[in-house]
Amino acid sequence: MKIKFIAIVLLGVTVASCGSKLAAVRKDALQPAVVTQALPHDTDDPAIWINPADATKSIIIGTDKDTNGGLYAFDLQGKIIKKSISLQRPNNVDIAYGLVINGKKMDVAVTTERETNSIRVFSLPDLVPIDNGGIPVFEGEAMRGPMGIALYTRPSDQKIFAVVGRKEGPTNGYLWQYELTDAGNGKVGATVVRKFGNYSGRKEIEAIAVDNELGTILYCDEQFGIRKYLADPAAKNDTELALFGQKDFKSDNEGIAIYKKSATEGYILVSNQQANTFMVYPREGANGNPNEYSLLAEIPTSTVECDGADVTNVNLGGAYKNGLFVAMSNGMTFHYYNWDSIQQLIDAAKK
Repeated sequence: MKIKFIAIVLLGVTVASCGSKLAAVRKDALQPAVVTQALPHDTDDPAIWINPADATKSIIIGTDKDTNGGLYAFDLQGKIIKKSISLQRPNNVDIAYGLVINGKKMDVAVTTERETNSIRVFSLPDLVPIDNGGIPVFEGEAMRGPMGIALYTRPSDQKIFAVVGRKEGPTNGYLWQYELTDAGNGKVGATVVRKFGNYSGRKEIEAIAVDNELGTILYCDEQFGIRKYLADPAAKNDTELALFGQKDFKSDNEGIAIYKKSATEGYILVSNQQANTFMVYPREGANGNPNEYSLLAEIPTSTVECDGADVTNVNLGGAYKNGLFVAMSNGMTFHYYNWDSIQQLIDAAKK
């Protein structure tokens, strides 16, 4: 199927009070509803936390990637509402709900801290560290610096696992998977349970996404393709299920977000970083094959050199009744889009 390259320009963009500007935005790019306040150093990856009491008060957690960086919380208007303790080059971040610590369930944000070879765990929404100063990863390896992270919640027992990637690694076993555990005294620990994942050696593996309902992991082997594996370490199956998108990107295939239309259907959105577009694939696969992925659409956005993205289908109120898509951009900001504007372009490309 021939893919149509389609975009529209939306009016009424809201820019947070810091005065962030959209640099090098293409004329045909989809415009955001909100651009966040700028961070001090270098944005890299966002994650959306849904407030269980009131979804309209949900927040975006974003990384500021620097030696004196940290996690920042933004409201739905793009304003900074909280900062974590200082971190040494936090890279990617993901969120999980209901981690049991000291007999109580809590929501957590987990980020990689590259300069300390650790992952860091914070309670939500207060961004308080609960990890005894950091959990070492890739111990015993020559190549350790962690970058990408995604959290998998196993439906059968609600155990939570962190899938961690690194700046460089071997051609097999590049990703390590850790079970998050109760370390006592209200703190979180982690135990490595799996080492898996092919790597081309082209560049690095940073963007990782988990589909809890389908039980799969997707990750970007940059400049090579998007790889797919089972998420549950108990399956003891490290066979690569799919490799796709190899001819679809200008250079780097980067941030991954999964929009869920139902328990099994939806879209996989992957940043075409140097083209400032997002490539869209069917979450459920194509032609009746869950491991075959055809390109549905290419959507140019206002983001520049996008590293990371996240999306939700939850009604957050206002412009986000069918969900919110958020992506980082050069200029130390994150851009929010209402999902309807994305869906409109996907539908147009299918015609």
